[in-house]
Amino acid sequence: MAHGQSPLSESPQASGLMIELLEWLAAQPRTYHQTMEVWRTSCPRMPVWEDAIDRGLIQVVHIPGIAMNECAVELTSLGRAVLARHP
Repeated sequence: MAHGQSPLSESPQASGLMIELLEWLAAQPRTYHQTMEVWRTSCPRMPVWEDAIDRGLIQVVHIPGIAMNECAVELTSLGRAVLARHP
């Protein structure tokens, strides 16, 4: 992250989508497969999944012997802090 840049310093629409993703993940446990089904996009203007990963807001919890599709996707402590600032 660049100096002075906040985790959500982007367009208002993208910020809204980012908060939606964080809320969706916080609501209940989600697998990588579920997350990709709902949040993957081929639109270069809406890379919410990639942005959330790059900014350290979410993480895929890799467990040896578990298929990637079954791995959990979770908020990081930074993701929880960002979500807490948006009631």
